[in-house]
Amino acid sequence: MPSNALTVEWGEDALNDINKMVDFISESNPQAARRLVDQIEQHVERLPAFPLSYRTGRVAGTREMTVGKHIVVYTVGETEILIFRVLHSAQQWP
Repeated sequence: MPSNALTVEWGEDALNDINKMVDFISESNPQAARRLVDQIEQHVERLPAFPLSYRTGRVAGTREMTVGKHIVVYTVGETEILIFRVLHSAQQWP
């Protein structure tokens, strides 16, 4: 199946991670929070073209894409890319 046929799905944990980051950053700099979300979304939108171009993840079956100081953890299936987590690089993972 061509990689451009892959769809991107956001898992509940990843969405919770993003919401927590936005809440925390927005307390002091709402514009920075918006920029972070935009950056992550832009990188994730490009994943279907080259889903295997990022490093193998620390958890079996995952891959990790670095966006600034953040790590987007995802899996690649037959028809979709599942965004599993979005973590700050200083966080303990796994």
